Amino acid sequence: MNQTSWLGLEGKTFIVTGGASGIGYAIAKELLEDGANVVVCDKNPKAPEFDTERERYLYVETDVTSVKSVTDMIEQAKKAFGTIDGIVNNAGINIPRLLVDKAQKYELDEEVWDKVMNVNAKGVFICSQAVAREMSERGKGVIVNVSSECGLEGSEGQSVYAASKNAVNALTRSWAKELGKQGIRVVGVAPGILEATGLRSEAYETALAYTRGISVDKLRAGYVQTSSIPIGRSGRLDEVASAVAFLLSERASYIHGVTINVAGGKTRG
Repeated sequence: MNQTSWLGLEGKTFIVTGGASGIGYAIAKELLEDGANVVVCDKNPKAPEFDTERERYLYVETDVTSVKSVTDMIEQAKKAFGTIDGIVNNAGINIPRLLVDKAQKYELDEEVWDKVMNVNAKGVFICSQAVAREMSERGKGVIVNVSSECGLEGSEGQSVYAASKNAVNALTRSWAKELGKQGIRVVGVAPGILEATGLRSEAYETALAYTRGISVDKLRAGYVQTSSIPIGRSGRLDEVASAVAFLLSERASYIHGVTINVAGGKTRG
């Protein structure tokens, strides 16, 4: 396919992990609209639907914490599209817990720690290594790691999630130093407060509200409270997707080894 857009993503092939919903779905949708081939992988057994030509979209049920599952997904991607030009490591989970909970209702334990770290950090490692091996053979490619604003600042009741996302930031910086020599760029995006996604389940909101000592109603009211966001509103999923598409493109060819905060200017300062 000839390049027709400013980004020039036509005909390129990108993998989006955790692409069945939320940010990942928005990213996959954006890339398809930009003319790219997209391999969406997720643990959801039901493939998401996109309004696009079916030959440019492949869904592979994948466990990002399993080397075998990721290897199988890579092979299917190569069989479908030949080469891989980049990956968006978006798959992630968040289980709110307190370090110490005297009531023993929502206290952090090894099971929760391991589950969050396995998906959010180990999964990024497994997927990045598998794709980087392929891209290094061609001497070019892009890895985009989806972090979180709370990974930069910390977050009450979400310490393990914040730690896992800051680990992703460190991986981004370190791999940039290694892979840049092989023609592979590594960058990150750290979204802030966004419009609602399916990840805001009742269990998640109940746990997070508890860890912050507030009601679920008050927690939900805080989603639309924008005093901490200089731009004055929550972000849209398509705004994160647009940033990712740009970073995957040659328009961002000299952006490397950094995590860009896509959060409307929100900081603790």
